[in-house]
Amino acid sequence: MTSTTEKFSSENSSAPRDRLTLFDTTLRDGQQTQGVQFSTAEKHLIAKALDTLGIDYIEGGWPGANPTDSDFFANPPATKATMTAFGMTRRVGRSAENDDVLAAVLNAGTPAVCLVGKTHDFHVTTALNVTLEENREAIATSIAHVTARGREALFDAEHFFDGYRANPGYALSCLHAALDAGARWIVLCDTNGGTLPAEVGRVTREVIALGIPGDRLGIHCHDDTGNAVANSLAAVEAGARQIQGTLNGLGERCGNANLTTLIPTLLLKEPFASRFETGVSWAALSGLLKTSRMLDDILNRVPLRAAPYVGASAFAHKAGLHASAILKDPTTYEHIDPALVGNDRVIPMSNQAGQSNLRARLAAAGITVDPKDPRLGRIIEVVKEREDQGYAYDGAQASFELVARRELGLCPVFFEVKRYRVTVERRKNKYDRMVSLSEAVVVVKIGDTKMMSVSDSMDEAGSDRGPVNALAKALAKDLGPYQACIDDMKLVDFKVRITNGGTEAVTRVIIDSEDGQGRRWSTVGVSANIVDASFEALLDAIQWKLIRDIGVPQEAKT
Repeated sequence: MTSTTEKFSSENSSAPRDRLTLFDTTLRDGQQTQGVQFSTAEKHLIAKALDTLGIDYIEGGWPGANPTDSDFFANPPATKATMTAFGMTRRVGRSAENDDVLAAVLNAGTPAVCLVGKTHDFHVTTALNVTLEENREAIATSIAHVTARGREALFDAEHFFDGYRANPGYALSCLHAALDAGARWIVLCDTNGGTLPAEVGRVTREVIALGIPGDRLGIHCHDDTGNAVANSLAAVEAGARQIQGTLNGLGERCGNANLTTLIPTLLLKEPFASRFETGVSWAALSGLLKTSRMLDDILNRVPLRAAPYVGASAFAHKAGLHASAILKDPTTYEHIDPALVGNDRVIPMSNQAGQSNLRARLAAAGITVDPKDPRLGRIIEVVKEREDQGYAYDGAQASFELVARRELGLCPVFFEVKRYRVTVERRKNKYDRMVSLSEAVVVVKIGDTKMMSVSDSMDEAGSDRGPVNALAKALAKDLGPYQACIDDMKLVDFKVRITNGGTEAVTRVIIDSEDGQGRRWSTVGVSANIVDASFEALLDAIQWKLIRDIGVPQEAKT
């Protein structure tokens, strides 16, 4: 089967394509997400990742708006991408030369400057309380001031689609004022996020027909109707040649157009793949998942499982009919090869699963079994029995793999847990405040050697992280010859659910783990005791990691 990469490379190698410019505003508009505040070091890390991805412009923030943005521009990272400072047009009543807010943006020293200005007459007269002509003049003189200092100027036409709907003549005149003053890019902004794709496409075509060249026109969409990506693509089809967006769709309210969705769509889907090129290479595209996860890690957020292309469920095939077809030809239920964006195919196991799912899942784990092997039926029976007890293997693929390995005799015993204990103490500290302290003791046996590890749950800030944290730290503290394999492990998510009510309640714990190689896996534990359920999931997580890194030696099989 011809790969997607080969297919598009061969089709597009000779045909000339238009260049699409990608403008990232994660560090500015993305930082306006509720609960998000990047440190200067984090902004540097994200900027480097964006540059590696192949983004053309990186909007680093608003110089002077806060200390973090000022520090970032005082020592910006070296990038191939054009570093851009964001600000607003001069205030009415001041000249561009004497506006201190505009001066702070220019003093950042970036090669490009993006200025936002009003294009909706309602906002001009109501929010700014100035005349339409005063606002238009502020746009023109501000852009001219930027270009006179040798900077590339971009104009973000705020509320443009609302403004064009209300007063098309005035909204368009603001675009021309910026263009005539020397702006390299005129960016149409759906600031409220309420415009739909058909209108975005129509208005973009009209703007081009009325004198704003498409190769100088950009689009900036918000996702308040869930259409930011669709709106951006509609603008491109209509002739716009710059797209603004953010990683993972960060942004105010419902977020911005998601570049993590837009980039693979532009590279892999028609009509875009054959008509356009971007600065993103095939190699960079294969790192898209890693870039997306990096941002989630910085934000301490759980990745969205259902995210297009990069979500953990983006290529998950639960139905037996789907899994059976996938085994014959993955294109039956996959619109692209998951590896193109750095993702993996997942065949979940659940009490709805059949042998097609089972064989596909075992094959993905590198386990080959004869389709007539009677142990396959036993594995399905065990899964169904355990799910009746409260286990959920649909979202815990690593634990399912261990169940299957045990039935097949392919699960090494690397170590044995002899006992563990967890205590939680409440006591007053020196400030006479009640605080918690959790402590765990774990005794393991490796070969003929017993080892005891003790750990508390205090983090670097001196806060108690709870009994499960203490248990995880103690378990991973000293595994003798296997320690090097688990040193790069970390817990990234912890989910608890009560599966039965009343006095016979059962607790299900699902733990997501990740290692330094970027692998992420999920394990499950079930018990009436949340600590026991957590410990079971922790043990599975370590067991899966050791199998991946060490393998299954013949003498270790059970």
